[in-house]
Amino acid sequence: MLTRKQHQLLLYIDDHLRRTGYSPSFDEMKDALELRSKSGIHRLISALEERGFLRRHHHRARALEVLRLPHMGTEAPIAATTAPETSFVPAVLSQGQVDLEGTFSEASVANDRQTISIPLYGRIAAGLPIEAMQDDSDRIEVPVSLLGTGEHYALTVAGDSMIEAGILDGDIAIIRRRETAENGQIIVALIDEQEVTLKKLRRRGSMIALEAANREYETRIFPSERVHIQGRLIALFRQY
Repeated sequence: MLTRKQHQLLLYIDDHLRRTGYSPSFDEMKDALELRSKSGIHRLISALEERGFLRRHHHRARALEVLRLPHMGTEAPIAATTAPETSFVPAVLSQGQVDLEGTFSEASVANDRQTISIPLYGRIAAGLPIEAMQDDSDRIEVPVSLLGTGEHYALTVAGDSMIEAGILDGDIAIIRRRETAENGQIIVALIDEQEVTLKKLRRRGSMIALEAANREYETRIFPSERVHIQGRLIALFRQY
């Protein structure tokens, strides 16, 4: 079943398309749903895509297509998550200078399947959380063998709170998009639908601890409903 917000957004997009012929902007969707930031809209759209209600036409501005409404049939099955993986060991690749803005997207294959173009998706703090969600897209080429299956995106790291895990300021983090993770994995965490940070996940009953990998930083603990997992770190690019 769709959540109330997912259902509300789907109907709003469908109505806007019927009235205007084009999809609403992220600001319009944010205001219509009375959300505090566009990151919540990104998350809702991704969930609707996964369930087969929406399609995003990448490389086109304001291009959402409603595939079906809730009364048009049963929901599409959600793809199974991959098996739990062990603790992260950074795979660091050299990378030239890039402009770090972008959006979620399915990877597109280039260069005879030697590399895959994935979207760059703003900045993420490895110290104090900062907003990482942007609308404008840019992309980075990543070796096919590095990614495996699933949807991926890239973020650049800001700060030094993960240096003991080998993650440095300015690194480009390669993220596999998923909404679940195991204890000890390094994740992209969305806090209160406003702040985005890269931290190690620890579950403590009904609470979630986001642990830094730097003794100078304190562990932040939240009720589980305040933290949404946006993806898991699988590799790093580093500029020298």
